Amino acid sequence: MNNYAPKLLSIWNDYSKEQFIKDIVAGIIVAIIALPLSIALALASGVSPEQGIYTAIFAGFVIAALGGSRVQISGPTAAFATIVAGIVATKGIAGLAVATILAGIFLIVMGLCKFGSLIKYIPYTIVTGFTSGIAVTIFIGQIKDFLGLTFEKSPIETLEKLEQCVATIGTINYTALIVGVLSLAILILWPKVNAKIPPSLIAVIAAIILVKVLHLDVNTIGSLYEISNKLPVPSIPHFDFALVRSVLPDAMTIAILAAIESLLSCVVSDGMIGDEHNPNAELIGQGAGNIVSAIFGGIPATGAIARTAANVKNGGRSPISGMVHSIVLVLILILLMPYAALIPMPTIAAILFMVAYNMCGWKEFLHLLKKAPKSDILVLVTTFVLTVVFDLVVAIEVGFVLAAFLFLKRMSDVAEVRGWTYSTNPEDNLETVPKGTLVYEVIGPMFFAAADKFLNVYKDKGTKVVILRMRSVPAMDMSALRKLEEVHTACQKANVTLIISHAAEQPLKMMEKGGFVEKVGPENFRANIHEALAYAATLCAKTTSKN
Repeated sequence: MNNYAPKLLSIWNDYSKEQFIKDIVAGIIVAIIALPLSIALALASGVSPEQGIYTAIFAGFVIAALGGSRVQISGPTAAFATIVAGIVATKGIAGLAVATILAGIFLIVMGLCKFGSLIKYIPYTIVTGFTSGIAVTIFIGQIKDFLGLTFEKSPIETLEKLEQCVATIGTINYTALIVGVLSLAILILWPKVNAKIPPSLIAVIAAIILVKVLHLDVNTIGSLYEISNKLPVPSIPHFDFALVRSVLPDAMTIAILAAIESLLSCVVSDGMIGDEHNPNAELIGQGAGNIVSAIFGGIPATGAIARTAANVKNGGRSPISGMVHSIVLVLILILLMPYAALIPMPTIAAILFMVAYNMCGWKEFLHLLKKAPKSDILVLVTTFVLTVVFDLVVAIEVGFVLAAFLFLKRMSDVAEVRGWTYSTNPEDNLETVPKGTLVYEVIGPMFFAAADKFLNVYKDKGTKVVILRMRSVPAMDMSALRKLEEVHTACQKANVTLIISHAAEQPLKMMEKGGFVEKVGPENFRANIHEALAYAATLCAKTTSKN
């Protein structure tokens, strides 16, 4: 049961009043940071501003309470923006709600099946590729508001948005551009002035004052969207079979993304506080949080690395800070949300520009292009391009398949069957090989992609015994076993005895279960090469005496 126990249950033994105060302070600060980000990410996702707040409130509270990290802060993140926008555009808010609930169910199942530790096996090149691709799509998606352009169409795809930016560049609003540039400058320079006050908050306040006082002709959130300061009424969406089937790939992508990002955030925060998160409990918490988020009108949520780091830096050391962050956002929603209507859209675009820059990892991307093997570069670039040109679902699917094929190719190249070389000078050989015996060293995993290599182990007409030395075979599958059976059949037809030497645990169990040991004969399985050669010498001597 400890595999699924929330971190909230384990903090009370050493929890103090002083730490409680620190958690409250950290929660308040993180809520202030989360406010503009939640609004900006909601708009980038194609939903209303308050839905980003709903997500941070409900998903953030549930994940903090049920998750496997002491300090994780969850809510809407940039990783989901493009996929959520695509779902909303093609399947509506109802489709998004169904996809989010299904993703939550998938995450809970992943946690219950103890898949938390398996996330580390997702190739780093895929994660880097789609993360950089998402950053580019977010950047392109905000050019319109940053420049104050007037689009001729309402594009959905990233390249369509880029095409519209080029086509309508003549409609640029220089006032909006000035507001956007000033906001961006504040976001870049303010941390050098005061690192404690969030730069996004300063940028929002400064932009609101500038636009309001000077009566600038700039789009604001209120001029484009209706904003509500009321808490949402819970509602379970209608699950139509056709809708479920259509959003299933999106739901799986959301689940995988949520798992990857939340667990990466946990790993980062573990290093900051010297703790160890519970990955399976975290997945269950993320799943429950996403289900609750959808029921209360929110969008997909996951662990936010930047907000989690801010929580740690400001003294948060327990899930209480994450829960406080959500409660503070409730108060902000009720009391201050109407003022969010005054936030200029170029400022929102500038905030998302910074989000895109911080997540793009361009230095790591270039490093991989320079240093990684060609196969890894292929996966990286393919995932990146598909994320930008098509969508995240296609990118992840193709990236996984391509990475799997390239891995199989690499393992196949490693696997080989190498025959021993022989010398007439006894001093040249470490082992004395009886006349009429051939020894083959099998190296690498024996599996379907390399199975054909094991057919070429018998060619000499004068051979009486063939020894397969399998000490360097960590694993084998059924395809390789079938090929091994073909080798044994070929040996039988030529009156050659097949001896298996030094089979490891997994291959030996596979051969026992498949009936191969019984077919070859238990006496022809030897613990090491010394026993195998001694046994071969006995067999060769018997054959010679008969002749």
